[in-house]
Amino acid sequence: MAKRLRTLDKSADILRFSSDGWQARYDKSFTKENIVRLADALGHVWSDEQPGATVIVGFDTRAQSSEYARLVAQVIAAHGLEVRVSDRFCPTPAVGFACATSDDAVGGIIITATELSCEYNGIVVRDYNGGPVSRGFLDVVEHQIPLKPTEARGNYQTINLMTPYLETLLSEVDVETITSSRLRVVVDPMYGAASGYVAELLRAAGCSVQEIHAGPQDDFGGIHPQPADPWADECSSVVQETGADLGVLFDGDGDRAAIVDGSGHLLTPHEFVPLVIKHLAAFRGEKGRVISTITCSARISRQAERLGLESVSVPVGFARIYNEIEAGDVLLAAEEYGGMCFPHHLHERDGLLAALYIVEMVAKSEKSIAELIAEDTLELGRMCYMRRGVRLDAAATQAFRNILPGLNPADVAGYEPVSVSHADGLRLQFADNSWVLIRPSRMDALVRVYAEASTEAQRDKLLDAACEIVRREA
Repeated sequence: MAKRLRTLDKSADILRFSSDGWQARYDKSFTKENIVRLADALGHVWSDEQPGATVIVGFDTRAQSSEYARLVAQVIAAHGLEVRVSDRFCPTPAVGFACATSDDAVGGIIITATELSCEYNGIVVRDYNGGPVSRGFLDVVEHQIPLKPTEARGNYQTINLMTPYLETLLSEVDVETITSSRLRVVVDPMYGAASGYVAELLRAAGCSVQEIHAGPQDDFGGIHPQPADPWADECSSVVQETGADLGVLFDGDGDRAAIVDGSGHLLTPHEFVPLVIKHLAAFRGEKGRVISTITCSARISRQAERLGLESVSVPVGFARIYNEIEAGDVLLAAEEYGGMCFPHHLHERDGLLAALYIVEMVAKSEKSIAELIAEDTLELGRMCYMRRGVRLDAAATQAFRNILPGLNPADVAGYEPVSVSHADGLRLQFADNSWVLIRPSRMDALVRVYAEASTEAQRDKLLDAACEIVRREA
């Protein structure tokens, strides 16, 4: 790859990609200059890798996202690439789907800060197959970021990404069965990129739909576009008030969904994911491996094993999940926050499809969400999951990272481990299938502690003891 000369400019921001792209505040480093610098580097790497290839560009509902998408398109097009920009706001999975179904796409870009608050925006990058790009690719791009923004601009095309994507989603479920069930659904896109689209799909499938928090709205109506408490409270209330069968919520870019049952209870990811596994395997007869990160509930692996599916646990990070997806024979892959990937459809998370599967499950089973969860609890056993964070200063966090590989406590809260793993932090498994995980954050001065047990009391004892280990050893 040709190297570009970089001259010292102390005024230039240092730009670094996280695992899911680059995000920054509007009043800090999310500026036109920095957007151009990143787009220039991406265009340089992609054009060197595959001259003349196609790049797909989409954007969410945040302030000026459409403007920034067009700017990115012009900068990348100046590298001789064919750039196609969505003609309207779109979920991240729609861009991934467009990449995966294109004959000559080299990658895609979405202007989004996913579930962060309205003060942020960002750039998410996707590979030619719609999945995440590798850390190695992002490192190469970082090294190509110029210190000054280029003035070069090119031309791009505007295309309709949404129609083929939505048609494919609808073809994934049994519309006739859903229509006959006459379900009442509350849809909450949280002013994000799923606005209008999920309501359209469910109405096409014969559901009675009430949509709340439909975007775009620059300030997200004062909420964070994150399908979790307390931001999900209004959806829960509307479900109860209207007597709806269920509610579906989506994060800011639509790659993650959440479910509210008829009583207004917001399902945890550790209730949601096993339901989808059961639906795919038991109701639809599908097969394949189930992949989850080590921070996920044991309910996921129990559900897979109960249904005769191989369950694989991997270190945290969707890139680790992606490696398993690339190896093949994966039915579903999930991470701890409830994002689910269905590789037959797309090599990335798709919240819209996950929500459609749950609607289909309720229709086919003729049971409520609460009844389905109660069945799972009987079949899988009761498990209580929780995560805590222990704040440390940067030096103490690094010191703890250094000693963690050699840390092997004889017991935690009086429980002796039957297995110990240092694959990603310190994970201790106990004889009764309870477990605890101590894992320093890669980005923050924070150590995260996870625990799961059959009772809240035992879980809390494990959490308390593990947090004390962190404070004592740091």
